[in-house]
Amino acid sequence: MMGGKNAHLMAEYQAAQDNMSKAGTEYVRGIPVVKVFQQTVYSFKAFKQAIEDYSQKAEYYQVSVCRIPQSVNLTFTEGAFIFLVPVVLFMAPKALADGDFAGFVTDFVFYAVFSAIISTALARIMFAASGTMLANAALRRIDQVMSAPVLPITDSPKTPQGNKIEFKDVSFTYEGADVPALSHVSFTAEPGQTVALVGPSGGGKTTAASLIPRFWDVTSGSVEVGGVNVKDTDPHVLMDNIAFVFQNNRLFKTSIFENVRAAKPSASREEVIAALSAAQCMDIINKLPDGIDTLIGTEGTYLSGGEQQRIALARAILKDAPIVVLDEATAFADPENEVLIQKALAALTKGKTVIMIAHRLSTVVGADKIIVLADGSIAEAGTHEELLSKDGLYSRMWADYNQAAQWKIQAKGGER
Repeated sequence: MMGGKNAHLMAEYQAAQDNMSKAGTEYVRGIPVVKVFQQTVYSFKAFKQAIEDYSQKAEYYQVSVCRIPQSVNLTFTEGAFIFLVPVVLFMAPKALADGDFAGFVTDFVFYAVFSAIISTALARIMFAASGTMLANAALRRIDQVMSAPVLPITDSPKTPQGNKIEFKDVSFTYEGADVPALSHVSFTAEPGQTVALVGPSGGGKTTAASLIPRFWDVTSGSVEVGGVNVKDTDPHVLMDNIAFVFQNNRLFKTSIFENVRAAKPSASREEVIAALSAAQCMDIINKLPDGIDTLIGTEGTYLSGGEQQRIALARAILKDAPIVVLDEATAFADPENEVLIQKALAALTKGKTVIMIAHRLSTVVGADKIIVLADGSIAEAGTHEELLSKDGLYSRMWADYNQAAQWKIQAKGGER
Protein backbone atom coordinates (compact mmCIF):
# COMPACT_ATOMS: atom_id res chain seq x y z
CA MET A 1 0.00 0.00 0.00
CA MET A 2 2.77 2.43 0.92
CA GLY A 3 5.62 1.48 -1.38
CA GLY A 4 6.51 0.14 -4.78
CA LYS A 5 4.30 1.28 -7.62
CA ASN A 6 1.87 2.90 -5.14
CA ALA A 7 4.49 5.29 -3.79
CA HIS A 8 3.83 7.90 -6.49
CA LEU A 9 0.09 7.67 -5.81
CA MET A 10 0.77 8.39 -2.15
CA ALA A 11 2.90 11.37 -3.20
CA GLU A 12 0.07 12.73 -5.39
CA TYR A 13 -2.37 12.26 -2.53
CA GLN A 14 -0.10 14.20 -0.16
CA ALA A 15 0.46 16.95 -2.74
CA ALA A 16 -3.31 17.36 -3.16
CA GLN A 17 -3.67 17.62 0.61
CA ASP A 18 -0.96 20.29 0.70
CA ASN A 19 -2.61 22.27 -2.12
CA MET A 20 -5.94 22.13 -0.31
CA SER A 21 -4.34 23.56 2.84
CA LYS A 22 -2.71 26.38 0.86
CA ALA A 23 -5.96 27.21 -0.97
CA GLY A 24 -7.83 27.26 2.34
CA THR A 25 -5.30 29.61 3.92
CA GLU A 26 -5.40 31.95 0.92
CA TYR A 27 -9.19 31.98 0.93
CA VAL A 28 -9.40 32.83 4.64
CA ARG A 29 -6.83 35.62 4.31
CA GLY A 30 -8.75 37.10 1.39
CA ILE A 31 -12.17 37.13 3.05
CA PRO A 32 -12.23 40.95 3.56
CA VAL A 33 -11.67 41.50 -0.18
CA VAL A 34 -14.19 38.78 -1.02
CA LYS A 35 -16.88 40.42 1.13
CA VAL A 36 -16.22 43.93 -0.18
CA PHE A 37 -16.54 42.91 -3.82
CA GLN A 38 -19.29 40.33 -3.24
CA GLN A 39 -17.30 37.59 -4.95
CA THR A 40 -17.96 34.88 -2.38
CA VAL A 41 -18.94 32.15 -4.84
CA TYR A 42 -16.37 33.06 -7.46
CA SER A 43 -13.49 33.31 -4.98
CA PHE A 44 -14.46 29.99 -3.42
CA LYS A 45 -13.95 28.32 -6.80
CA ALA A 46 -10.20 27.72 -6.37
CA PHE A 47 -10.68 26.40 -2.84
CA LYS A 48 -13.52 24.15 -3.98
CA GLN A 49 -11.40 22.83 -6.85
CA ALA A 50 -8.58 22.02 -4.42
CA ILE A 51 -11.03 20.18 -2.15
CA GLU A 52 -12.45 18.19 -5.06
CA ASP A 53 -8.98 17.31 -6.31
CA TYR A 54 -8.01 16.11 -2.85
CA SER A 55 -11.26 14.13 -2.55
CA GLN A 56 -10.63 12.39 -5.87
CA LYS A 57 -7.06 11.51 -4.94
CA ALA A 58 -8.10 10.35 -1.47
CA GLU A 59 -10.97 8.25 -2.81
CA TYR A 60 -8.81 6.60 -5.46
CA TYR A 61 -5.91 5.92 -3.10
CA GLN A 62 -7.96 4.76 -0.14
CA VAL A 63 -10.64 2.82 -2.06
CA SER A 64 -8.97 1.53 -5.21
CA VAL A 65 -5.47 1.01 -3.83
CA CYS A 66 -5.86 0.34 -0.12
CA ARG A 67 -9.25 -1.36 0.22
CA ILE A 68 -8.30 -4.99 -0.57
CA PRO A 69 -4.80 -5.00 1.01
CA GLN A 70 -6.10 -3.29 4.12
CA SER A 71 -9.04 -5.70 4.40
CA VAL A 72 -6.72 -8.69 4.16
CA ASN A 73 -4.29 -7.08 6.60
CA LEU A 74 -6.97 -6.42 9.21
CA THR A 75 -8.54 -9.84 8.73
CA PHE A 76 -5.37 -11.74 9.50
CA THR A 77 -3.82 -9.40 12.06
CA GLU A 78 -6.83 -8.33 14.07
CA GLY A 79 -8.50 -11.74 13.72
CA ALA A 80 -5.45 -13.81 14.55
CA PHE A 81 -6.90 -14.64 17.95
CA ILE A 82 -9.85 -16.45 16.34
CA PHE A 83 -7.49 -18.84 14.57
CA LEU A 84 -6.19 -19.92 17.96
CA VAL A 85 -9.54 -21.48 18.88
CA PRO A 86 -9.23 -24.49 16.51
CA VAL A 87 -5.65 -24.95 17.64
CA VAL A 88 -6.77 -24.99 21.25
CA LEU A 89 -9.45 -27.54 20.49
CA PHE A 90 -6.86 -29.69 18.75
CA MET A 91 -4.23 -29.41 21.47
CA ALA A 92 -6.47 -29.66 24.53
CA PRO A 93 -7.22 -33.45 24.50
CA LYS A 94 -3.55 -34.37 24.03
CA ALA A 95 -2.38 -31.97 26.73
CA LEU A 96 -4.98 -33.27 29.17
CA ALA A 97 -4.09 -36.90 28.34
CA ASP A 98 -0.42 -36.20 29.03
CA GLY A 99 -1.27 -34.44 32.27
CA ASP A 100 0.44 -31.23 31.12
CA PHE A 101 -2.52 -28.92 31.59
CA ALA A 102 -0.34 -26.13 33.08
CA GLY A 103 1.95 -26.19 30.02
CA PHE A 104 -1.08 -26.07 27.77
CA VAL A 105 -2.48 -23.02 29.54
CA THR A 106 0.92 -21.31 29.46
CA ASP A 107 1.30 -21.92 25.71
CA PHE A 108 -2.22 -20.70 25.04
CA VAL A 109 -1.75 -17.50 27.03
CA PHE A 110 1.59 -16.86 25.28
CA TYR A 111 0.13 -17.16 21.78
CA ALA A 112 -2.98 -15.20 22.72
CA VAL A 113 -0.87 -12.29 23.91
CA PHE A 114 1.59 -12.67 21.05
CA SER A 115 -1.20 -12.48 18.45
CA ALA A 116 -2.36 -9.14 19.82
CA ILE A 117 1.20 -7.80 19.78
CA ILE A 118 1.57 -8.88 16.14
CA SER A 119 -1.45 -6.84 15.04
CA THR A 120 -0.23 -3.79 16.96
CA ALA A 121 3.29 -4.12 15.57
CA LEU A 122 2.07 -4.47 11.98
CA ALA A 123 -0.17 -1.43 12.40
CA ARG A 124 2.79 0.56 13.66
CA ILE A 125 4.90 -0.61 10.74
CA MET A 126 2.17 0.53 8.34
CA PHE A 127 1.89 3.98 9.93
CA ALA A 128 5.67 4.20 10.13
CA ALA A 129 5.80 3.71 6.37
CA SER A 130 3.21 6.47 5.93
CA GLY A 131 5.14 8.76 8.28
CA THR A 132 8.34 8.06 6.37
CA MET A 133 6.70 9.11 3.11
CA LEU A 134 5.35 12.28 4.71
CA ALA A 135 8.81 13.05 6.06
CA ASN A 136 10.35 12.46 2.63
CA ALA A 137 7.83 14.84 1.05
CA ALA A 138 8.68 17.50 3.63
CA LEU A 139 12.40 16.98 3.05
CA ARG A 140 11.92 17.41 -0.68
CA ARG A 141 10.32 20.81 -0.06
CA ILE A 142 13.20 21.75 2.23
CA ASP A 143 15.67 20.56 -0.41
CA GLN A 144 14.06 22.90 -2.95
CA VAL A 145 14.91 25.81 -0.68
CA MET A 146 18.36 24.57 0.28
CA SER A 147 19.28 23.83 -3.34
CA ALA A 148 18.38 27.34 -4.51
CA PRO A 149 21.37 28.92 -6.28
CA VAL A 150 23.65 30.94 -4.02
CA LEU A 151 25.39 34.09 -5.21
CA PRO A 152 29.08 33.29 -5.66
CA ILE A 153 31.51 34.74 -3.12
CA THR A 154 35.02 35.70 -4.14
CA ASP A 155 37.96 33.99 -2.47
CA SER A 156 39.83 37.28 -2.15
CA PRO A 157 37.29 39.89 -1.01
CA LYS A 158 38.10 43.57 -1.23
CA THR A 159 37.05 46.26 1.24
CA PRO A 160 35.15 49.30 -0.11
CA GLN A 161 37.01 52.57 0.27
CA GLY A 162 34.30 55.10 1.04
CA ASN A 163 30.61 55.14 0.24
CA LYS A 164 30.51 56.17 -3.39
CA ILE A 165 28.03 54.20 -5.54
CA GLU A 166 28.58 53.77 -9.26
CA PHE A 167 26.51 51.92 -11.87
CA LYS A 168 28.63 51.09 -14.93
CA ASP A 169 26.61 50.07 -18.00
CA VAL A 170 24.38 47.83 -15.86
CA SER A 171 21.88 45.47 -17.48
CA PHE A 172 19.75 42.97 -15.58
CA THR A 173 17.13 40.42 -16.64
CA TYR A 174 15.05 38.42 -14.20
CA GLU A 175 15.23 34.66 -14.57
CA GLY A 176 12.68 33.48 -17.10
CA ALA A 177 11.96 36.98 -18.44
CA ASP A 178 12.47 37.94 -22.07
CA VAL A 179 12.72 41.70 -21.55
CA PRO A 180 15.51 43.15 -19.39
CA ALA A 181 14.44 45.03 -16.26
CA LEU A 182 17.47 47.31 -16.66
CA SER A 183 19.35 48.08 -19.86
CA HIS A 184 22.74 49.84 -19.96
CA VAL A 185 22.17 52.01 -16.89
CA SER A 186 25.06 54.22 -15.75
CA PHE A 187 25.08 56.83 -12.96
CA THR A 188 27.10 57.84 -9.91
CA ALA A 189 26.14 58.79 -6.36
CA GLU A 190 29.02 60.65 -4.73
CA PRO A 191 29.61 60.36 -0.97
CA GLY A 192 27.04 62.44 0.90
CA GLN A 193 24.81 62.89 -2.15
CA THR A 194 21.14 62.05 -2.40
CA VAL A 195 20.22 60.47 -5.72
CA ALA A 196 16.53 59.92 -6.44
CA LEU A 197 15.20 57.27 -8.79
CA VAL A 198 11.84 58.21 -10.27
CA GLY A 199 9.79 57.18 -13.26
CA PRO A 200 6.72 55.21 -14.31
CA SER A 201 5.82 52.00 -12.50
CA GLY A 202 7.83 49.06 -13.78
CA GLY A 203 10.62 51.31 -14.98
CA GLY A 204 13.31 49.49 -12.98
CA LYS A 205 13.70 51.70 -9.90
CA THR A 206 13.42 48.98 -7.23
CA THR A 207 15.48 46.61 -9.35
CA ALA A 208 18.32 49.14 -9.57
CA ALA A 209 18.24 49.77 -5.83
CA SER A 210 18.19 46.03 -5.08
CA LEU A 211 21.40 45.49 -7.04
CA ILE A 212 23.35 47.68 -4.61
CA PRO A 213 23.09 45.31 -1.59
CA ARG A 214 23.39 42.46 -4.09
CA PHE A 215 19.95 40.95 -3.74
CA TRP A 216 20.68 39.89 -7.33
CA ASP A 217 23.76 39.98 -9.53
CA VAL A 218 23.84 42.11 -12.66
CA THR A 219 23.56 40.35 -16.01
CA SER A 220 26.21 42.64 -17.46
CA GLY A 221 28.11 45.71 -16.36
CA SER A 222 28.97 46.31 -12.72
CA VAL A 223 27.75 47.97 -9.54
CA GLU A 224 30.54 49.43 -7.40
CA VAL A 225 30.47 50.57 -3.79
CA GLY A 226 33.50 52.46 -2.54
CA GLY A 227 35.31 51.73 -5.80
CA VAL A 228 34.89 47.95 -5.43
CA ASN A 229 32.58 45.73 -7.45
CA VAL A 230 29.91 44.38 -5.08
CA LYS A 231 30.72 40.89 -6.42
CA ASP A 232 34.26 41.29 -5.03
CA THR A 233 33.10 42.45 -1.60
CA ASP A 234 32.54 40.22 1.40
CA PRO A 235 28.71 40.01 1.77
CA HIS A 236 28.90 40.78 5.49
CA VAL A 237 31.01 43.87 4.88
CA LEU A 238 28.68 44.99 2.09
CA MET A 239 25.55 44.63 4.23
CA ASP A 240 27.24 46.40 7.15
CA ASN A 241 27.69 49.41 4.85
CA ILE A 242 24.09 49.56 3.62
CA ALA A 243 20.82 50.31 5.40
CA PHE A 244 17.78 49.38 3.33
CA VAL A 245 14.31 50.73 4.18
CA PHE A 246 11.75 48.75 2.20
CA GLN A 247 8.38 49.90 0.92
CA ASN A 248 6.72 47.05 2.83
CA ASN A 249 8.62 46.75 6.08
CA ARG A 250 8.46 43.57 8.08
CA LEU A 251 8.28 43.77 11.83
CA PHE A 252 9.02 40.61 13.76
CA LYS A 253 6.53 39.18 16.25
CA THR A 254 8.56 40.30 19.20
CA SER A 255 9.00 43.50 21.20
CA ILE A 256 9.65 46.88 19.63
CA PHE A 257 12.98 46.89 21.44
CA GLU A 258 14.06 43.64 19.77
CA ASN A 259 12.67 44.77 16.41
CA VAL A 260 14.87 47.86 16.43
CA ARG A 261 17.90 46.11 17.94
CA ALA A 262 17.83 43.59 15.07
CA ALA A 263 19.93 46.15 13.18
CA LYS A 264 22.61 46.08 15.88
CA PRO A 265 22.34 43.14 18.31
CA SER A 266 24.96 44.63 20.62
CA ALA A 267 23.03 47.90 21.06
CA SER A 268 22.11 48.99 24.56
CA ARG A 269 18.64 49.98 25.67
CA GLU A 270 19.68 53.64 25.66
CA GLU A 271 20.92 53.39 22.05
CA VAL A 272 17.62 51.85 20.95
CA ILE A 273 15.63 54.60 22.69
CA ALA A 274 17.83 57.25 21.04
CA ALA A 275 17.17 55.68 17.61
CA LEU A 276 13.43 55.58 18.30
CA SER A 277 13.52 59.21 19.34
CA ALA A 278 15.41 60.22 16.19
CA ALA A 279 12.81 58.33 14.13
CA GLN A 280 9.99 60.31 15.77
CA CYS A 281 8.59 57.19 17.45
CA MET A 282 8.20 58.36 21.03
CA ASP A 283 4.50 59.17 20.57
CA ILE A 284 4.03 55.53 19.57
CA ILE A 285 6.04 54.25 22.53
CA ASN A 286 4.24 56.45 25.06
CA LYS A 287 0.79 55.14 24.18
CA LEU A 288 1.74 51.46 24.30
CA PRO A 289 1.09 49.49 27.52
CA ASP A 290 4.67 48.21 27.93
CA GLY A 291 6.55 50.93 26.07
CA ILE A 292 9.43 49.61 23.98
CA ASP A 293 8.86 46.15 25.48
CA THR A 294 5.40 45.91 23.91
CA LEU A 295 5.03 42.87 21.68
CA ILE A 296 4.12 43.28 18.01
CA GLY A 297 1.70 40.84 16.37
CA THR A 298 -1.04 38.44 17.38
CA GLU A 299 -0.06 38.28 21.05
CA GLY A 300 0.62 41.99 21.38
CA THR A 301 -0.44 45.07 19.51
CA TYR A 302 -0.74 46.15 15.88
CA LEU A 303 0.67 49.33 14.38
CA SER A 304 -0.52 51.35 11.41
CA GLY A 305 1.48 51.43 8.18
CA GLY A 306 3.02 54.81 9.00
CA GLU A 307 3.91 53.72 12.53
CA GLN A 308 5.54 50.54 11.24
CA GLN A 309 7.55 52.65 8.80
CA ARG A 310 8.86 54.83 11.61
CA ILE A 311 9.90 51.76 13.64
CA ALA A 312 11.72 50.49 10.53
CA LEU A 313 13.46 53.85 10.18
CA ALA A 314 14.57 53.62 13.81
CA ARG A 315 16.10 50.27 12.95
CA ALA A 316 18.00 51.84 10.04
CA ILE A 317 19.10 54.80 12.19
CA LEU A 318 20.48 52.41 14.80
CA LYS A 319 22.49 50.57 12.15
CA ASP A 320 24.14 53.87 11.16
CA ALA A 321 25.38 52.57 7.79
CA PRO A 322 27.13 55.05 5.46
CA ILE A 323 24.82 54.13 2.56
CA VAL A 324 21.03 54.32 2.80
CA VAL A 325 18.62 52.91 0.24
CA LEU A 326 15.02 54.12 0.60
CA ASP A 327 12.35 52.29 -1.37
CA GLU A 328 9.30 54.57 -1.23
CA ALA A 329 9.64 55.12 2.50
CA THR A 330 6.47 57.26 2.75
CA ALA A 331 4.26 55.04 0.60
CA PHE A 332 1.66 54.10 3.24
CA ALA A 333 1.84 57.15 5.46
CA ASP A 334 -1.01 59.53 6.22
CA PRO A 335 -0.19 63.27 6.18
CA GLU A 336 0.62 63.37 9.92
CA ASN A 337 2.87 60.29 9.72
CA GLU A 338 4.50 61.58 6.54
CA VAL A 339 5.66 64.74 8.31
CA LEU A 340 7.16 62.64 11.12
CA ILE A 341 8.74 60.22 8.63
CA GLN A 342 10.35 63.12 6.77
CA LYS A 343 11.91 64.28 10.05
CA ALA A 344 13.12 60.73 10.70
CA LEU A 345 14.56 60.54 7.20
CA ALA A 346 16.47 63.76 7.79
CA ALA A 347 18.08 62.15 10.85
CA LEU A 348 18.76 58.92 9.00
CA THR A 349 20.31 60.40 5.86
CA LYS A 350 22.44 63.15 7.41
CA GLY A 351 25.95 62.82 5.96
CA LYS A 352 25.08 59.57 4.16
CA THR A 353 25.03 58.51 0.52
CA VAL A 354 21.35 58.05 -0.24
CA ILE A 355 19.56 56.26 -3.06
CA MET A 356 15.90 57.19 -2.86
CA ILE A 357 13.02 55.65 -4.80
CA ALA A 358 9.95 57.87 -4.82
CA HIS A 359 6.59 58.21 -6.51
CA ARG A 360 5.70 61.37 -4.59
CA LEU A 361 7.83 63.82 -6.53
CA SER A 362 7.59 66.42 -3.77
CA THR A 363 9.99 64.27 -1.72
CA VAL A 364 12.79 64.43 -4.33
CA VAL A 365 12.77 68.15 -5.14
CA GLY A 366 15.86 68.73 -2.99
CA ALA A 367 17.81 65.71 -4.27
CA ASP A 368 21.32 66.35 -5.58
CA LYS A 369 20.53 64.27 -8.66
CA ILE A 370 17.35 62.77 -10.08
CA ILE A 371 17.53 59.74 -12.37
CA VAL A 372 14.40 59.19 -14.46
CA LEU A 373 14.02 55.50 -15.35
CA ALA A 374 11.58 54.36 -18.03
CA ASP A 375 11.39 50.85 -19.48
CA GLY A 376 14.63 49.92 -17.75
CA SER A 377 16.70 52.75 -19.24
CA ILE A 378 17.68 56.24 -18.12
CA ALA A 379 15.39 58.72 -19.86
CA GLU A 380 16.73 61.84 -18.14
CA ALA A 381 19.06 62.88 -15.35
CA GLY A 382 19.70 66.12 -13.50
CA THR A 383 18.43 68.30 -10.68
CA HIS A 384 14.78 69.20 -10.26
CA GLU A 385 15.21 72.58 -11.96
CA GLU A 386 17.31 71.16 -14.80
CA LEU A 387 14.77 68.45 -15.57
CA LEU A 388 11.86 70.90 -15.53
CA SER A 389 13.69 73.10 -18.02
CA LYS A 390 14.08 70.14 -20.42
CA ASP A 391 10.31 69.80 -20.73
CA GLY A 392 10.65 66.04 -20.98
CA LEU A 393 9.26 63.02 -19.11
CA TYR A 394 10.06 64.41 -15.65
CA SER A 395 8.41 67.71 -16.49
CA ARG A 396 5.24 65.90 -17.56
CA MET A 397 5.33 63.74 -14.43
CA TRP A 398 5.70 66.86 -12.28
CA ALA A 399 2.75 68.51 -13.98
CA ASP A 400 0.63 65.40 -13.52
CA TYR A 401 1.70 65.14 -9.86
CA ASN A 402 0.70 68.73 -9.11
CA GLN A 403 -2.59 68.31 -10.95
CA ALA A 404 -3.35 65.20 -8.90
CA ALA A 405 -2.41 66.99 -5.69
CA GLN A 406 -4.98 69.71 -6.44
CA TRP A 407 -7.73 67.25 -7.30
CA LYS A 408 -10.76 67.35 -5.00
CA ILE A 409 -14.23 65.87 -4.83
CA GLN A 410 -17.05 68.27 -5.63
CA ALA A 411 -20.75 67.83 -5.19
CA LYS A 412 -23.15 68.08 -8.12
CA GLY A 413 -23.47 71.66 -9.32
CA GLY A 414 -19.90 72.63 -8.42
CA GLU A 415 -20.42 72.77 -4.64
CA ARG A 416 -18.04 70.86 -2.40
